Amino acid sequence: MLGRVPARTGGVRLIRLEQETPEDRWQVEALYDLCFAPGREALSSYRFRDGVQPVRALCLVARDDTGGLASVIRYWPVQVAGQAVLLLGPVAVHPTRQGEGLGALLMMESLSRATTLGWARVMLVGDEPYYGRFGFHRLGDVVMPPPTNPARVLGKALQPGAWDGVAGPVEKAG
Repeated sequence: MLGRVPARTGGVRLIRLEQETPEDRWQVEALYDLCFAPGREALSSYRFRDGVQPVRALCLVARDDTGGLASVIRYWPVQVAGQAVLLLGPVAVHPTRQGEGLGALLMMESLSRATTLGWARVMLVGDEPYYGRFGFHRLGDVVMPPPTNPARVLGKALQPGAWDGVAGPVEKAG
């Protein structure tokens, strides 16, 4: 999929959204290392990723017209109260490309694909003021392991009422 995003220097840049491939792994990990603090893998959300394959159809990369990696997004399967849930993250935008709307582009495209694929609900750990614009809200009854701040556990229903009655601890997909 091709998209256009505003360039910091004026004009627009062409962006190509593609499904992440195994060959992208090292570039993706390097971008995550660049964008996030050392020790990112010690966060509680990584406990649900260890030894689990991501939902490949939703893991996207955005490349600029030079083929360089500009941003990435990944999703992982988890469960809450026995219900399938997508765990979104991490999403990262190269520091030289921030402010161009690439994170929003990846969010909207991947959430649309998740809906098309029949997923009912998605969650993440993040800032509600940012993710609220994509329809995410606080999940007061969904619990991530410590040291996760409960106010940062957010969810979005991809189907009407998908979060109704879904409460409890997040667990690895089984």
